[in-house]
Amino acid sequence: MNQLDQHARTTGGRRQAKRPLRSRPSFWWGMFFAIVAVGAAASMVVISGAVPVFPKPTPTPTTKFTPYAGPKIDLTSRSIDDPKSYWLVVNKLRPLNPLKWVPEDLVSIDVPKNYVAYLRQEAAAALVQMFISYKAENPKRGLKVQSTYRSYDMQASVFDGTLTLVAKPGYSEHQTGMATDIGAISGKCPVQDCFAFEPEGKWLAANAYKFGFILRYPKGKEKVTGYQYEPWHYRYVGTELSWYMHDAKIQTLEEAFNLPAAPKYADQK
Repeated sequence: MNQLDQHARTTGGRRQAKRPLRSRPSFWWGMFFAIVAVGAAASMVVISGAVPVFPKPTPTPTTKFTPYAGPKIDLTSRSIDDPKSYWLVVNKLRPLNPLKWVPEDLVSIDVPKNYVAYLRQEAAAALVQMFISYKAENPKRGLKVQSTYRSYDMQASVFDGTLTLVAKPGYSEHQTGMATDIGAISGKCPVQDCFAFEPEGKWLAANAYKFGFILRYPKGKEKVTGYQYEPWHYRYVGTELSWYMHDAKIQTLEEAFNLPAAPKYADQK
């Protein structure tokens, strides 16, 4: 039994088709009184001379680009020349001064590593926290230190003349005690470009700034930094500067401090 048959039984056995709305007297009487009411309101406006007031339409919101508006930062508040400063900028045009400088606050880092690892105290504490955070989010994986502080003499021993890969002694970020090469415990793609596509490399690229680290030699900035892309090389600058650079989309220290690009050494042809 369909719904119409059931309705017929409940209405005395007759099927009652619904009448079109416009054929009902109530519809036309309703329209009549509505027209009369509108006409009366219009007459009142004409007679009184009043002008009807309508609410102003709300403008449709539009999406606009908003430039960096994070916490203000005074980029002159710390030295970029003093080797003790966490904002120190070292590149092919800016050697350490003195050339054989040794940090006074180097500490051993208790993290997975290939060799004995040392960083300056504040940088070491931040690195440990970063490793702990990654492990908490990725229990089956882990980060590993490949290289950290290297003295002037040690840098001299590893320098092979490849000017876009290895810094000359006295010009290396590793000598500052604030730079570290990071890899995966799995051992995949150590100090290779493919590390950028590993889970560890992707996480570091997205999260290192939260702990005060920046990717020092980003892709596409070779003519600014003077070095090839190194997705494993991170430099500690402190959270104030790292967050500022991230939010302002500034990739290099040279650009952050409006310094000249350093594609070559001053004496390099």
